[in-house]
Amino acid sequence: MSQRKKVHYFFHRDVGNYEYAFGHPMKPLRIRMANELIKSYGFDQKMEIYTPKKCSQLEMTKFHSNEYIKFLKSVTPQTQDLYPIQMTRFNVGDDSPIFNGLFDFCRISAGGSIDGADRLNKKKTDIAINWAGGLHHAKSSEASGFCYVNDIVLGILELLKYHPRVLYIDIDIHHGDGVEEAFLLTDRVMTCSFHKYGYGYFPGTGNIKDIGIKKGKKYSVNFPLDDGMDDESYVEIFKKTINAVMKYYQPSAIVLQCGADSLAGDRLGCFNLTLKGHGKCVSHVRSFNKPLLVLGGGGYTMKNVSRCWAYETSLLIDETELPNQLPPHDYYEYYCPDYHLHLEPSSMANKNELKALDKQFQEIYENLRDINFVPSVGNRTRPQDFYGKEDKVRTDQYLNEKSDFRFTEKDLNSQIVPINEFYQSSIYKSRKKLWTPKKPTENSQFFDLQSIDRFNVFKKHTVNNFNFLDTQEKEFGQTFKKKRK
Repeated sequence: MSQRKKVHYFFHRDVGNYEYAFGHPMKPLRIRMANELIKSYGFDQKMEIYTPKKCSQLEMTKFHSNEYIKFLKSVTPQTQDLYPIQMTRFNVGDDSPIFNGLFDFCRISAGGSIDGADRLNKKKTDIAINWAGGLHHAKSSEASGFCYVNDIVLGILELLKYHPRVLYIDIDIHHGDGVEEAFLLTDRVMTCSFHKYGYGYFPGTGNIKDIGIKKGKKYSVNFPLDDGMDDESYVEIFKKTINAVMKYYQPSAIVLQCGADSLAGDRLGCFNLTLKGHGKCVSHVRSFNKPLLVLGGGGYTMKNVSRCWAYETSLLIDETELPNQLPPHDYYEYYCPDYHLHLEPSSMANKNELKALDKQFQEIYENLRDINFVPSVGNRTRPQDFYGKEDKVRTDQYLNEKSDFRFTEKDLNSQIVPINEFYQSSIYKSRKKLWTPKKPTENSQFFDLQSIDRFNVFKKHTVNNFNFLDTQEKEFGQTFKKKRK
């Protein structure tokens, strides 16, 4: 049995109330479903639960442009027609629609990741979990792939205040393009992504030849994969690659994005992983005993997403003996007809040949060997902590003035009241976009599983298409601007 670690878990009770749009594949309800499953297994008794502090507009601009954040804060579904130029400029609409509570949703997602990073910095915990985070496609001044604010970049920037080197690992089926782009020019962050790659598959980036630029050259690791990736092949190449990265880069902190769309049966995915294969990657990263920030990500079959994140929570708190029969809870009927935790792989053929995978690993390994030194940071003034010197909770809001009893921060943040809300099912139609809004119909309560589009779009903004890089930007690569005509 591995060493038990201190785990802090972040969940905001309002996160499941948001809905992107009718029929949209991204459903925040999956986060609440995962939380309910986690509680039903009793994992909440073995880790500290906190309500994340909502990220401020100022903190979002540590990475995102001020104009973009102001737009997200001010726009609503009722007023979006008044901003046609901004809607186009910031790539909002269609795939990433404007919905009620959008800015608050972004504040919750980003706040959990920054809060987790802050607690890791102060050594209050060994592992921080924020399943509402992991939105890895968002760019400095545009939304992308259902992502608006890149909580991962904001969390890494917080970690960099204390840690000289941070490793970012992405096991979502889609390339973590937003995070890679943000740190493309620096050697203080190494990004490592395992993803489906091919013409027409979103976001169209993540070629093995994409290794970074200038000072960040050789600090971007991309392992492109084909359809049907199974547990055995995936875990093997994952362990070999991460072992090499840890050997040559020697990070002092790790951020792990656990997108569940790489599982078998995902509506927008094309891999054939089970929970056990996906979870072995999480356990392997945990075994390095580094400060670890664990985030969510993609995943569009809600019951599989909640299964995955509940199972991986058990691995992070070292609860390996888990019954396959799900315990009763508010969303129990979502898991019919078997009500089991683990998934069975499909009969999908694995198009990834072992020789090709080995060849790709050798190329990555040679690049890592060229890192002749471990980058360090000279003496400098450390930026101010995100939440100040100490976390202060206004307990007087919760207390009876005549009582001498005072709640602790842990007690206050552990009071999570579930709201039993169920979403309408969705109809998916084949479109040129990732997703296109559709009005409800009489048959909208049924899933049209055969018409699911597998992201047949090649996004226009990729790292390879940059015509201009502003070399005067900060080292963290906060913004990459296209050359204006």
